[in-house]
Amino acid sequence: MQNRVLRKVAIRLMPFLCLLYFVNYLDRVNIGFAGPNGMNDELGMTATVFGFASGIFFLGYLVLEVPSNLALHRFGARKWLARIMITWGIVATVMAFVPNATALVVLRFLLGVAEAGFFPGIILYLTYWFPAVQRAKAVALFMAAVPVSSAIGATVSSALISSGHGVFGLSGWRFMFLVEGVPAMLLAVATWFFLTDRPEQAKWLKAEEREWLSGQLEAERAETEAAHAWPLRKALTHPRILALAFVYFGIAYGLYALGFFLPTIIKGFEQQYGTDLSTMEAGLVTAVPYVIGAIAMVIWAAHGDRTRERVWHVALPMLLGGVAIPVALYLGNPYLAMVAVTICAVGVCAALPTFWALPSNFLAGAAAAGGIALINSLGNISGFAAPYVTGALADVTGSQRSGLWVVGIVMIAAAFTVIALKSAPKQNPTSEPNPTPEP
Repeated sequence: MQNRVLRKVAIRLMPFLCLLYFVNYLDRVNIGFAGPNGMNDELGMTATVFGFASGIFFLGYLVLEVPSNLALHRFGARKWLARIMITWGIVATVMAFVPNATALVVLRFLLGVAEAGFFPGIILYLTYWFPAVQRAKAVALFMAAVPVSSAIGATVSSALISSGHGVFGLSGWRFMFLVEGVPAMLLAVATWFFLTDRPEQAKWLKAEEREWLSGQLEAERAETEAAHAWPLRKALTHPRILALAFVYFGIAYGLYALGFFLPTIIKGFEQQYGTDLSTMEAGLVTAVPYVIGAIAMVIWAAHGDRTRERVWHVALPMLLGGVAIPVALYLGNPYLAMVAVTICAVGVCAALPTFWALPSNFLAGAAAAGGIALINSLGNISGFAAPYVTGALADVTGSQRSGLWVVGIVMIAAAFTVIALKSAPKQNPTSEPNPTPEP
């Protein structure tokens, strides 16, 4: 029963959720391709201003993350995700027409406000459908959209910039923003009709399958609440949540430093190593670390589910990536530099899905909605810090090296934090775990 039902759920939900996140992440980071391919020159932006415009998205994101996730918990994923997507699609499309850097900064902030709640909402939504023993793998399949989006998106974005110059009288980077903003609005309509909020509403499951899955998840939720008894207020204020937010900050710092500046770093190979890459060739090179990262992500998360070990499945790849990335630009040729960058990408991608199994070990219901959103919200401050700090250091030093040293230090510090936290807090000593129903 278990394998059959979860296979049905995965086949029904995961491809669609991955498509949503693919489009989401592409709209979030495509500014990284626009910057070195005409946008910075046309709008008169320094590396610091570019980093600020890239990162201010996450300050907007921070504003509404927790209330947005609580709204999803109350109103259902189908309606709330569709609302998020239509608003972010509109803002992403309008970015094609920005007249100056100030307007770009304002729209990037509004894009963050519009997208707030999307990612933690999906993470919460997966807890409604997958038991804990399968959850890291489910999150990995969903989050594989990040490296896939970065890989395919690098090629697609580069192609749109190259081929779209002059279309509708727009620069290539403006044409890219215009084309890549539309899918979010179309998928908002599809989300409204396709998603199912809860297993008990899934007409595409047989009655006995709905009953089994609902019972399994309800028993697990009751057991988690009995063992740890975390109300919403505690989930929004406890030091453990803040420490987990720092761990996620470290993982995301590496992710966004690569996402926003890897195209710029590869373009810098021309000066550092004498390479001569076209826009399309640079896009293909950018894709390589993410393709390998996507494969590592799914394999590592499946191993974590199989062994039921979480802490070292987060810490080890972060340590590996944190050590690899600072040395990338000290190596003697672009091939070795890309090996180091790829190792960092693998470390980031492998740590991401297993990390999200940690808060669901002790949070359930509204506490899970609020706690997961708060962790994601605070952790994603790195989305502002990473591009801004990396850009500012590049302006001050004239090199990307110092920024990458900061990436490595932050990732290693976060790895030691998760080791110190362990997998979950101590259980409530007065509780008795509830039995899990037989399939």
